[in-house]
Amino acid sequence: MVDSLSRRQVTRKPAIASEGGIVVSQSRLAAQAGAAVLAAGGNAVDAAVVTSLAVGVVEPWMSGLGGGGLLLHREAASGRVRAWDFGMRSPAALDPTDYPVEEGAADKDLFGWSAVKEGRNLRGGSAIAVPGQVAGLAAILEELGTLGWEDAVAPAILLAERGVPLDWFSLLQITQHAKELAGFPASAAIYLEEGLPPGGLQPPRYLPNRKLRETLIHLAKAGARDFYEGALAESIAADVQAAGGCLSLQDLRSYQAREVTPAIVRHGDAKLHVLPELNGGPTLARAVEQLRETWSGGPPDGAFYLAVAQALRDAFAHRLEHLGDEDGHRGPSCTTHLSVVDRQGNVVTLTQTLLSVFGSKVTLPGSGILMNNGINWFDPRPGRPNSLAPGKRTLSNYVPVLGETPDRVFGIGASGGRKIIPAMTQLGLMLASGMTLDEAMHQPRIDVSSPDGVVMDPRLDPSIRSALAEVHPTSEGRAGFAPNNYATALAVLREKGRNQGAVDPLHPWAEAVSEEEVTQ
Repeated sequence: MVDSLSRRQVTRKPAIASEGGIVVSQSRLAAQAGAAVLAAGGNAVDAAVVTSLAVGVVEPWMSGLGGGGLLLHREAASGRVRAWDFGMRSPAALDPTDYPVEEGAADKDLFGWSAVKEGRNLRGGSAIAVPGQVAGLAAILEELGTLGWEDAVAPAILLAERGVPLDWFSLLQITQHAKELAGFPASAAIYLEEGLPPGGLQPPRYLPNRKLRETLIHLAKAGARDFYEGALAESIAADVQAAGGCLSLQDLRSYQAREVTPAIVRHGDAKLHVLPELNGGPTLARAVEQLRETWSGGPPDGAFYLAVAQALRDAFAHRLEHLGDEDGHRGPSCTTHLSVVDRQGNVVTLTQTLLSVFGSKVTLPGSGILMNNGINWFDPRPGRPNSLAPGKRTLSNYVPVLGETPDRVFGIGASGGRKIIPAMTQLGLMLASGMTLDEAMHQPRIDVSSPDGVVMDPRLDPSIRSALAEVHPTSEGRAGFAPNNYATALAVLREKGRNQGAVDPLHPWAEAVSEEEVTQ
């Protein structure tokens, strides 16, 4: 591949520090909405729910009401860590024979599965799984928040009045998927102009989704369960079925977010909390457990990267054999992350997703909700651990992490598909070893998201790259967001009673926002 980009450009986003709370998000606008909640006296859960709903409006290609997610929370006063899983599930009426494999072909999306006839697991109503986002946010808010549901939805409604900001970054997302969006009328009506990406960026422009605004207003008044049991649920089920899917009203009625017991993996005096079961947490934990035997801590030098590379290759070999996630991350993932630390030191780390960029590409005409393509998380080939089946939870790759050492607490996460797991392994260990947040967020990483080899950031010291190449099959890949070779990481950290926040320096929208900033 011809590399025409400058090799001398340097981009930095310094970490911020505050006596008050901080929100980090892949959207500055969403982070500001969450920080405003902290400034008004809300806690970390309040801010996380508000930010989550807001980012689904202004960054709709990554997440929203039609998706799902995972969340970890640490209570400052007790040190108790709790976790919620509100990931997606296949509909009860799903028939695996409706997804015939085209032998010898591979899809062009995330996982390199055998291609399915007409891309039924990728696009359209047949790709839609039961969404858990609304159920998860409502359950967590009721358990740990101080805001009422209606107040939590209000900032998203305000953002929806104006719509998605249209700049070069959002235009890039739309342009990359314009051909697919054009196949779904309600999506094309929002994101395209006469079947093409919007033209012209001056003066500032926005893409409104009036139906989504109406849905948010209704949901705020009717309550979160209306998404699963009321008039909104009926509209969702009818529209998905009209689009060729099998999601039913009963699928929605039976959905409940689950509180689960976090898994803990230790390295030295550090504890990393992740979610168990069908996500990236078990693979990260397996890698860190191996690293206990091969790396004793310290700066990210050659020994660190060699140990991480081997541990991740081994962990992914186990993942692919026993969990069924298939080799070959081939396209951009549609995931977003946010973390919050409040003035009292409570921490939330939340990752949410539609799976692929713009999910199934289906915007429901009755509600304006962009729906997931969670069915693509399943292997379409029968007889495998992660094969398609009805009423089955999906195997996801995202992995929010809550870390603790005797001196600090941090909440980290990322978007980037399978690349999230190696990114969080490295960032978590860097922070656990005492590296400053600013240093860790700007430190080059490697990607090991399969057992087949190692992708190296060319900014790494040549001696490190040479050492890796002597042991592993290697290639080089630049850090950036198009393509996203190393995941988009975000983090908050509390140390000695003071809070910090930092985001991926190369993501143009991502921002850390303190509560002081929104009151100035």
